[in-house]
Amino acid sequence: MTFTPAIPLGGYLGWRVFENSADRQFEAFKNTPEVTRNIEYFTENVKNALTAEDLVKDRKLLTVALGAYGLQDEIDKAAFVRKVLEEGTDDPSSFANRLNDTKWKAFAKDFGYGNLGGTRVLISSFREQVATDYMQQAFEARVGDVNTDMRLAMNFRREIATIAENPNVDRVGWYSIMGDTPLRTVLEGAFGLPASIGTADIDQQKELFEQKASQLFGGKSPAVFKDPAVVEDALRRFFVFSELENGPTASTPGSAALTLLSGQSASSQAQNLFLSLVS
Repeated sequence: MTFTPAIPLGGYLGWRVFENSADRQFEAFKNTPEVTRNIEYFTENVKNALTAEDLVKDRKLLTVALGAYGLQDEIDKAAFVRKVLEEGTDDPSSFANRLNDTKWKAFAKDFGYGNLGGTRVLISSFREQVATDYMQQAFEARVGDVNTDMRLAMNFRREIATIAENPNVDRVGWYSIMGDTPLRTVLEGAFGLPASIGTADIDQQKELFEQKASQLFGGKSPAVFKDPAVVEDALRRFFVFSELENGPTASTPGSAALTLLSGQSASSQAQNLFLSLVS
């Protein structure tokens, strides 16, 4: 039976409700036949994939391997995936290092096929970590099938911590965020910025992100997201802004009343609501 996450409400209130049951739902998801089969097959057979070709030609293995890095939608690009893996990341000019999506670099580096140290598939702890990451990413994908904003929020909470803890966060943190579409989407929403700012000069974008972070969260470095309270505040702003942009859903409290508003009056009411919730 297909697993469908229980998300009865949208918006920030729905996020808070979902948070209370997310761990229980994740445990239920992990025990579904599809996930169990995929994990068992991967952990038993990936140690035999000693070359990139071995991994790529086995679709079951590749499903878990790509899924662990949020790259599951790329599974049909066999030649592309093989090139990423075989060139590795030791060479700064390698294929993975030249791609905008940093997930490919992590994928190639971790599996190690093209690097000096060789592949890590014989290391049990690595196989277990890939399996764990696959389950988390797959669960988030199912959540996204029901509510895209919820998936973005889960991804943000997980990934922003890695960036915030990076020793080079002050130098590369904002560039990492701006180059990651899901993270960027959440923070553009939290900052009340239009997606069109992506057309500006990259250093100007960085300055704007720094200004907004300093204004709203008390520091211009992404290191501010080490604080769970700041992460939660960013998510609250993101959800409120998303509802402001897209309008209330049927599950939004008061949505029936809000839909009666029209024209400039509706816009003013929505703006006032947004300001009251994020101030």
